[in-house]
This record gives sequence, structure tokens and C-alpha cells, in this order.
Amino acid sequence: MEFFQTPAKANRWCIDQRNTGKIIGMVPTMGALHEGHLELVKRAVKENDICVVSIFVNPLQFNEEKDFSAYPRNLEQDRIALKNCHCAMAFTGSLDSFFPRIDRSNITLLRPGAEANDLEGAHRPGHFAGVKTIVNKLFTTVRPHNAYFGEKDFQQTLVIRKLAKETSAPNIIVCPTHREKNGLAMSSRNERLTSNQRQQASVIYRALLAALSEWKKGVRGVKELEKAMVDVLATETDLKVEYATVRDPENWQEKNFNNSATTARALIAVTLGNVRLIDNMILS
Repeated sequence: MEFFQTPAKANRWCIDQRNTGKIIGMVPTMGALHEGHLELVKRAVKENDICVVSIFVNPLQFNEEKDFSAYPRNLEQDRIALKNCHCAMAFTGSLDSFFPRIDRSNITLLRPGAEANDLEGAHRPGHFAGVKTIVNKLFTTVRPHNAYFGEKDFQQTLVIRKLAKETSAPNIIVCPTHREKNGLAMSSRNERLTSNQRQQASVIYRALLAALSEWKKGVRGVKELEKAMVDVLATETDLKVEYATVRDPENWQEKNFNNSATTARALIAVTLGNVRLIDNMILS
């Protein structure tokens, strides 16, 4: 597996691959790879001629410096895992290498659009602008034919899909959330949880299942669906709930459903100790 420390070297390698007619699949990551990431990589390897993975902890998407500093990093372990998955090339970089000769304070952030409104956008101001700006740089570096993202960050996938439409960027493939045995969505942030907290955090999945159960019974009232989730989350008093709500995945601003609605998306964000966790589930 090739590994490059700068996006410029990765770009030249990708140009050579495209010139030979190779179909490139890409998995953008912030490293600290877990089995969920590796499932994305395995799918990209299977569905494309070559798979490229970016490993970059993006400072532009963090609201707090301490959260950025605490984000887990293990580059050597990531390289070994990617090589074992038959990834063809991985690369990292720095903010300076993505924006040469531009001071961080002068970086123009891309506007994320209406898909970034509310929920994560409200609780993490500027987050999606930082995500969209760097993902655009990653797509420009690699110019992949297909890009793979996890469903756990559902609102982010809406922002990325919009970016792809705006820039004629790659086909965006959203893959199912990979979960631990207790239902907790796999996340690099899970490394910061104690074993007891990991067990406590499984209540998030149970709360989503409660909303799914109500939906299957024919409940379409958002307040009723939210209450089903909040009641379950309340059984773990160490959790601080930021939101537990339901949205129309096709119309992000829509917060109500008529009795004929066939699908919705339940979304939860909580903090446990000093770790913030998000998850979601389709209701159908």
C-alpha cells in the first residue's frame, strides 16, 4: 500500500491511476479506524479498481480546541489495518498542505446550505462549513468516481450529497451504521468511553428502537415519537440529551408527518462524561 504525507503527492498518484483508466473509490476518514471504517474500505475495494483512504483530523470542523486535541489518533495502526484490507493508497496532510500560503484565519469556508440547519448545525456552529470545505479539498485531491460515507453521520451525508451535486463530484454511497454487540454505533470517539460508559451508551440504540416500534404501530406525531426516545434515554441519568427528534430525510425542514408517511429518520445526540455521541435510525 502506498502512503503519502501530503495531498499534493496523493494527487499526482491519483492522476497516474486515472490516466490508466482505473476506477477510484474513496473513503474519507479522520483516522482512529474502527471496524465500521474498515467495512467502508472493504466495500470500496470490492466495488472499484482501487481504494483510496484519507486520514485527516480536520480542525475546521471542531468547535472546541480541547475536543480537537482529544480526538484519538493512531496513524501506524491505521496504516496496518488499511494494508490488511487491500487499500491501494492512503494519505494524510495538514491544514497548511491543503491550503498552501493561506493563513487559517483567511480560509474561505464553503456554505453548507439548508441541510446543515438545526440539530448538529445548531449544536455545533460552523461544523458543517468546516466539513464541506475539507471534503471538497479531498475530492479535488483524489477526484474519485465513488465516495463512501457512514450513515451514522446522517446529516453530514446530506451536506456531502449537496456538495457532490454542486461540483459534479463523485457518486456518494452511504453505508449502514456498523454497531457494537450492544447496539452502540461504532465511532472513534468510543475509545474515550470507559467500559461502564460503553454499556450505558447502548441506551441510545434502545431509544431509537423505541421510536421505530411506535412508528410501526402507526404513530406519526413527532412529539409522541420524541417522547418514546426521551423516556428510554432518561433511564441512564448520566446522559445529557442534546436532542432526540424525527425528521423527513427528503425534506430536512419538515418536522411533521401525516398519517400516510412511510418513512422518517430518528436522530439522537447526547453527551456522556466528556464524550459527545450521535446516532440515528430510519423509521419505515
